[in-house]
Amino acid sequence: MEVKCRFLSHVVRKFLGLISSHNIPVYLIDPLILGLVDKDIEQIRSSPGGPSPECKYFCAPRDFTTFALLDKTWKPEVGLFRTAEKMGFQWLKIINKDPRLDGMDDLSGIEIPLHYIFKLASHAIHLVVFYERSGNYLWHGPLRLKQHMDRKFVPFRKLHFGRYPGAYEKPELLLVSIDDLKVQIPKNPSSFLEEMSHSRFLECRYREARAFFQLYPDDASLNAVEFRKKAKSLLHLAALTLNNLGVKFWLSSGTCLGWYRQCNVIPHSKDVDLGVFIRDYKADIIPAFQKAGLPLKHKFGKVEDSLELSFQGEDDVKLDIFFFYEEDDYIWNGGTQAKSGKKFKYLFPKFTLCWTEFVELKVHVPCETLQYVEANYGPEWKVPVKTWDWKSSPSNVQYNGVWPVDEWDDVIQIY
Repeated sequence: MEVKCRFLSHVVRKFLGLISSHNIPVYLIDPLILGLVDKDIEQIRSSPGGPSPECKYFCAPRDFTTFALLDKTWKPEVGLFRTAEKMGFQWLKIINKDPRLDGMDDLSGIEIPLHYIFKLASHAIHLVVFYERSGNYLWHGPLRLKQHMDRKFVPFRKLHFGRYPGAYEKPELLLVSIDDLKVQIPKNPSSFLEEMSHSRFLECRYREARAFFQLYPDDASLNAVEFRKKAKSLLHLAALTLNNLGVKFWLSSGTCLGWYRQCNVIPHSKDVDLGVFIRDYKADIIPAFQKAGLPLKHKFGKVEDSLELSFQGEDDVKLDIFFFYEEDDYIWNGGTQAKSGKKFKYLFPKFTLCWTEFVELKVHVPCETLQYVEANYGPEWKVPVKTWDWKSSPSNVQYNGVWPVDEWDDVIQIY
């Protein structure tokens, strides 16, 4: 066992030698090792890298060791693979389409390297290539084997990265000495590991969006262009404000439909819609938006029931934040009719959150987007509707009683 464990460390040492001989900067993202490192992070940060007698981290039993590579810090070169072979490594390169070129006008199909695997005897190094995307975040692609590839090259199912694409913030890196090996690691391993557990990324559905615009040509009027511009800057401001507060949010209602159906803001929608779980509500939300220059337009409901906030953006573009309540087998948000005090409830099947990119912003959407959109807009969601009544049009709306008159001052506030 001891020999096998030492061998793992030996493979990592060899790989780091290979990489540094070609001046390729990589950093360690292996969840198993980072988890161990995190327990001792203070000690590791403060130790200047003197010899450590035991092999504590890189000898932990595992099938792979995972490293990350930033695409822009190297140029793939034949020399690296020749050297790798001379050192006894077998290697596999996984390429796929570059989604950054996959815009509305271009499905170029240019392929880029997404993953490399370097195998030495029974251990393998998984090198994940990260690309910078226009929302100023890092993205890695899925690992999909082509027809001709050796499916038994390594136990692919055990890989920690590549089942789905993933999105990450750019990490600050720290050069540390672990088991006498100098490696770069994310400065805060625990927050990287937390990010990793919620990193799944959904690409916008460009092909379907293109088909949609062939049926329903896009509104290119000056009004539509202006509205989209305002909606985009409002969404950026809202994201900045909520991210600074540490409040998780996602694209909801018409904004989510626009992303899913046409990869863009729906020009006749007139507002930006966000969802937030009520458990993530913070009292500073209203003051933070007001400070950002978005005055409160209305506040309906209360934290315990059917809360929704609406802020006034530039001109007549408003930002609606709907708060979602979780029950055992469904999730719901509430609506209030100001003049009558009537309450409405919108039911959704349970969902989780994924990252996507929308109007050059890394934002969350429900991973189960189709079910979410269908709950809200019914099976005909693909057909644009210009007249929409929030009380009766949604297919998931239920009447939910009336607010008691003595609560109106509290639960129906219009500014």
